[in-house]
Amino acid sequence: MTSKAATIQGAILDLTPVKTKCYTKSMASPNQDHALVDRCLAGDARAFDELINCYKRQVFALIFRLVRNQTDAEDIAQETFIKAYRNLSSYDPTHPFITWLFKIAHNSAIDFLRARKPESLSIHDEENPLDIEDTQLSLEEKIEASSQQELIEQVLGTLPPLYREILVLRHQQELSYEEIAESLDIPVGTVKIRLFRARDIKQKLIKLGYS
Repeated sequence: MTSKAATIQGAILDLTPVKTKCYTKSMASPNQDHALVDRCLAGDARAFDELINCYKRQVFALIFRLVRNQTDAEDIAQETFIKAYRNLSSYDPTHPFITWLFKIAHNSAIDFLRARKPESLSIHDEENPLDIEDTQLSLEEKIEASSQQELIEQVLGTLPPLYREILVLRHQQELSYEEIAESLDIPVGTVKIRLFRARDIKQKLIKLGYS
């Protein structure tokens, strides 16, 4: 299944700009996912294009929250789908396809950060409170931020990547604790701890005037 991989790069370049809400849930159902995977494994070249179209914005949104650069996020998203295509036979249909994709995307983004910005992966002590940098916006800055989404983006940008990611998976992608644990390959207990600490974002949103 390597010939198709060469064409994937061009297939997922049409991504939603980073300032728009590109993390909406996919319209594909589990049964549709499994049918598309089966068609792809049977040699249907168009089936994987359909999977890409279903999930490219969700995958891109997750990666962008980690690397905070659109060009890098696009490159890693392309790499994610190429890896997924090449390893599709290893997908376990008893689990949601999106969590399998998110696991590949997470690992690809972490490899990128480890190579480029290893210091950004520090998550401190899981047992102690997270010391999040305080961000105060002036009235002028609040007015300049023309939408609530921009305010949220500014707050998310102050969090370490692994906390941004877990908030996205829980509150934007609406995954369960178990699905997040599977996507990130961490225990459910660790998911709950990181979410509890990352939710300090609520206080920052209040300070920014978002409710």
